[in-house]
Amino acid sequence: MPKRISIAKHLDIAELEQLYRETKDRVESRQYQIIWLLAQGKKTEEVEEVTGYSRTWIYALVKRYNQLGISGIGDRRFSNQGAKPLISDIHQAQLWQALQENAPDGGLWNGRKVADWLSEVTGTKISRYRGWEILRQMTFRLRVPRPSHTESDFFEQEAWKKN
Repeated sequence: MPKRISIAKHLDIAELEQLYRETKDRVESRQYQIIWLLAQGKKTEEVEEVTGYSRTWIYALVKRYNQLGISGIGDRRFSNQGAKPLISDIHQAQLWQALQENAPDGGLWNGRKVADWLSEVTGTKISRYRGWEILRQMTFRLRVPRPSHTESDFFEQEAWKKN
């Protein structure tokens, strides 16, 4: 017979039920419900069926509740800062200045050249695709002249144009 999950006695069953029923936030309400049902002695399978949460998530929630108590309950997605930016504002300003001039090889800037330049400046490896994303994020547009036909005659083209 599998071992039941043990819930720390931060609150008694009546207080957990009251918090479950009175909480306006849906995520908090479901999490209180999970803790409340487990505190009553329900099996994990029953709690999975009732709430729709996976066993892994239930275990993570119980672990957090046992460690932190009532402060471990709630939606924590909004407090997530996310990853730090790939390049700092200073590096971005330096890149913008570099983009105003020709590329190091004398050609036009592209994702590979931006990635190589940033890798050299920051000291971290930056992929070609990231270089292209940074170019697009900075709303940098490649200014490539339109190709001209090798056998074209300038005077014939001018005559062809409408006045």
